[in-house]
This record gives sequence, structure tokens and C-alpha cells, in this order.
Amino acid sequence: MTFIENITLDVADTEAAAEFYRTAFGLDSQLRFRATQEPTTGFRGYTLSLTVAQPADADAYLDAALAAGATSLKAAAKSMWGYGGVVQAPDGAIWKVATSSKKNTGPAVKRFDSMVLLLGVSNIAASKRFYVDHGLPVSKSFGPMYVEFDTGSGPIKLALYKRRALAKDAGVSSDGTGSHRLIIGGGAAFTDPDGFAWEAAPQPAAR
Repeated sequence: MTFIENITLDVADTEAAAEFYRTAFGLDSQLRFRATQEPTTGFRGYTLSLTVAQPADADAYLDAALAAGATSLKAAAKSMWGYGGVVQAPDGAIWKVATSSKKNTGPAVKRFDSMVLLLGVSNIAASKRFYVDHGLPVSKSFGPMYVEFDTGSGPIKLALYKRRALAKDAGVSSDGTGSHRLIIGGGAAFTDPDGFAWEAAPQPAAR
């Protein structure tokens, strides 16, 4: 089975990026950083999400991210699906922190239940077939708009969303050119139909 063990972000300053993610989100082993000046403009075609238990937890992460230097793209608010907000990290990566709950059940804690990489793709059906053929079984599918895969014991989940819809959800224009500034460390090496590159990573230990 293909899995995601880590994400490598291409950034201008690796030390600054590592410090931001530790301070804002408490992330360490999930992310790696590579120094690059490869050209990129606008929307990079993906977002990263942290799913939390309650609104207060989302606020705690979002507030910490803003204090560490992130920019707000969507202020935290209730929606049909729950509660959440979107920020852009200093390196340009877009992060959403959200919960399906609309009410708090306890004091705020900075703890997330899952981390999800959402890829904005041009053709959901074609990309779905590609990933199934590369060892990722589908766990959820909502027609031509959204697909979520079973990544097994890997610490990061993978989902596909229409590019335009993903950009709208993030609060940005879908226009963008150049590098994704993202490398997916997983169980195989390949490049998907939308140009997202995977590099082989060691199989995670059983949990």
C-alpha cells in the first residue's frame, strides 16, 4: 500500500520554516524542508489541513500561527460543516485548521486528530484511477468533487479536490504557475497527472 510518511516543503529559509511549524502547529517529523528558489506564483495547487476536536482547539492553532508570522486567508468561523479558518505560512503553504464540531466541550488544547494533504486536481476521475493503480484504496468518494484515500498507518492522509473548489475553500484565486514547492514522501516514487512528485520513504513501523 502507498502511504505518506512526510511532506517536504521547498522554502527560502529552512531554519525559519522549521521554527515556524514547531511554534505554530507543533509539527516536527511530519515535515521536511528543502532550500530552493524555484519559481512559483499564485496558488500552488494544494492545501494542508489539521483536523481538531473542537473550535477552541482550532482557535489555539490559528492564533499561534498568526503570532508566528502567518497571514490570515479566512478568519475562523462556523460553517455548514463545522468550524475552522485558513492561514498562509511565511513560506507560502496554505493551512486549514478545522473541526466538525460547532461547540466546545472543554478547555483549548493544541492537539490535532489528523493531518491531511489535499491536492487540487484537474480531473478527479483520472487522478482517482491513477492513485488506485499506485496502491491507494479509496476510503471516501463524493462524485466528481472529492476523493479520500486509505493511507494505512502513515501519519498523513491524502485527498483529492477539484483545483478551483480547493482554491475557493482556501480563500484564494485558483490561478498559479510554476513549482508546487511540495514533495510527498511515501511508499513509491512517481509523479501524478497534475505534476505532484512523490519520493520513496521507508515503510513506517507497525502501530
